[in-house]
Amino acid sequence: MQSYIRGTARDQATARANAHAYGSHKINSMVRRHTAVCALRAATLLVFSALLLLAEPVIGAPAQALGYEPKYPADFEHFEYVNPTAARGGEFILPAKGSFDSLNPFTLRGTAADGLSLLLFETLMAASWDEPFSQYGLLAEDVQLADDGLSVTYRLRPEARFADGVPVTAHDVKFSFDTLKGKQAHPQYRFYWADIVSAHVLDDRTVRFNFARKNPELHMIAGQIPVFARHWVKDRPFDRLALEDPVGSGPYRVERYQLGKFITFVRDPDYWANDLNVRRGMFNFERITFKYYRDDTVELEGFKAGEFEFVFENNSKQWARDYRGPKFDDGRIVKREYRHRNNAGMQGFVFNLRRPLFNDQRVRRAISLAMDFAWANRKLFYDQYTRCDSYFSNSELAASGLPTGRELELLERFRGQLPEAVFTERWVPASTMPPHSLRENLKEAKALLEEAGWRYREGALRNAQGQPFVFEITLVQKAFERIVAPFARNLERLGIEVNYRTVDAAIYQRKVETFDFDMVVHVYPQSQSPGNELMGMFHSGAADQEGSNNVSGIKNPVVDALVQEVIYAADREELVAAVHALDRVLLHNEYLVPNWYIASHRVAYWDLFRQPETLPLYYDPITWAISTWWEKPVN
Repeated sequence: MQSYIRGTARDQATARANAHAYGSHKINSMVRRHTAVCALRAATLLVFSALLLLAEPVIGAPAQALGYEPKYPADFEHFEYVNPTAARGGEFILPAKGSFDSLNPFTLRGTAADGLSLLLFETLMAASWDEPFSQYGLLAEDVQLADDGLSVTYRLRPEARFADGVPVTAHDVKFSFDTLKGKQAHPQYRFYWADIVSAHVLDDRTVRFNFARKNPELHMIAGQIPVFARHWVKDRPFDRLALEDPVGSGPYRVERYQLGKFITFVRDPDYWANDLNVRRGMFNFERITFKYYRDDTVELEGFKAGEFEFVFENNSKQWARDYRGPKFDDGRIVKREYRHRNNAGMQGFVFNLRRPLFNDQRVRRAISLAMDFAWANRKLFYDQYTRCDSYFSNSELAASGLPTGRELELLERFRGQLPEAVFTERWVPASTMPPHSLRENLKEAKALLEEAGWRYREGALRNAQGQPFVFEITLVQKAFERIVAPFARNLERLGIEVNYRTVDAAIYQRKVETFDFDMVVHVYPQSQSPGNELMGMFHSGAADQEGSNNVSGIKNPVVDALVQEVIYAADREELVAAVHALDRVLLHNEYLVPNWYIASHRVAYWDLFRQPETLPLYYDPITWAISTWWEKPVN
C-alpha cells in the first residue's frame, strides 16, 4: 500500500542549496549543520522512555494522509516534475568548494565529501518538491500514527536493499537512529530528535518510534531519519569511521575519489527502487562527479574550459559580468535563471553574543545602521537582490505591520519581557533610500552608542573603561571582502575598528562550530512549515552546544517559549501566528545585520543535458539537476 504523510519535509541537500540561494557567498562545507535542534530535559526523556518501552503502542488507522489533502493519490506513478522516460547514462560533473577528508556525513569530525547524503543514504519517506508539507513512502511502504500521537510505526518495503544486496531491515533503522542520536554522531541529530525517545523493532520489517510528547510533526521527522547498514559500522567507533566505503540503500555508491580533489559516484545497476513511483524518472546519470576548487576565479575558468558542466552561481558580480563570451553566445553554454517559491529564510552578518562587546541591543542596532544595502545593491550586486526583512523572507510566515489577533495574544503573555517597540513599531532594516540617508543613520547610530556608554575620544570609540571598540569579521570567500569593505568604512566613521579576513573553508567551518569568531556571515534556511529545527537555531539550550546552528548564541526566554509554540502548534493558523511572533521578537533584538536574498536560482550549464518540462516549486537547483536531468541524446 502506498503511504504518504503531510507535514514538514527537510533534508540536508535542501539545506545546502537554500544556504547557497540567499547571497553571494558559498559555505558548502557547513550546511550539514542547518537542521540542528536543541535537546530537551534529559529527565523528561528518561521518564517517557521507560513508560513507552513498557507500554503497548496505541495504533491508529494506516495514515494515508495527515493534515492537508495530498496532491498525489496512493497509486500515483511519478512526480510531475520528472520525466519518467528520461534516458539513463552519461556523466554529470559539478564543482565543490574547499576540500574533504571523510566519507561519513554524519559526524562532527572532519569534512564530508559532497553528494553522500543525497546519493547514498535514503530515508523512510521521500519529500515532494511541488508541495510544501508532503512526504511519500520510500524505504517504508506503510505508516501508522498512534491515536494518542505518542508513537509512529513504519512498515518497510520487502524489496528494499542496500548497495551490497543485503535487505534493509527494521534492525538497520533502529541501529541508524540509535547511532545518530549517540554522542559519536553530529550533535544536530540529538537536538533534532530530542522528542523521539526510542526506536523499537516489532519484527524484521516493522519499527516503532516512541515520542516524549505529542508533536504534530514528529512522525514526519522520524520519516527523515537516514538509514545505513549495521554491517558498515560493525563495532567500530562511529566518529572514527571516515574512509570506509559507506553502505546505504541509495541509487549510487562511491566509485573512486582523491581526498580534497574529487569524488565520483557510480549508479547501482541493481538499485532496488528503480521503478518506485517516488524514484521513477530520477537519478538518471551513470556517474556523478564533484571536483573541488579552493579559488572562485579558478573554478569559473575551469567551468568555461569544460572541466565541469554545471554551476549554481551566487556571486552577483560574476553572474552579471563573467558569464559571457563566445561559448555563451553560440549556445554551447546556457545561462538561465529559474524561479522558485522557497522560503528565503535569513542571511546576515551575525553577532556572536558570547562576546560582551555585543551584549547591548542598542550597540547591535547601531552597527546595523552602518550597513548601506541600497548602495551595495546598486554598485555591487547589479540590483539583483532584495533585502532580508524577516527570518522567513519571501513567505507568508514573515511578520508584517503591527501584531494583531492570535499573534498579539501570544506576545501579550510576554509584554513585561519585551521592548515596547515590539507592540508599537514595525521593524524594518536600516535603509538609505530617500527620505533616509547614510548620514542620518550614522547620526542615529552615534546616539545609540553614546546611550550604551560608548563615546569617541583619543581617536577611537571607547567605553567607560577606555577600551576601544574593535572586532573582526571572519569570511570564507574572498569575493565577500568587497561587500564588507564599505561596511567597515562606515563603521570607522563612528570610531569602530573593523578587521576582516578570509580563511580556508575547513578552518571557517571549525571556527563557526566552536563559536570562535566575533562576526560571520551566516544563513538560517527555513522550510515552508518550520518546526523542531528552530530549537537548534534560536533556543538557549543550543547556544553553548558546539556544532549547533544557534551560531549567534541567543539566550532569550521569550524566544525559547515562542519556539515551543511553533513546534507544538495545533494547526496551520496557530503555526503562522506563532512564527510571526517569533520573527518579530528576533528582529527587534537585532541579533544580526540583515543581508539579502533572490527569488530565483542562477544556473549555467554546458548544453549537454535535458531537463523536465515542469519545474518544482520548492527546490534547490543542485539537487534538482542531479536528481531529474539526463544526458542529451547524441545525433
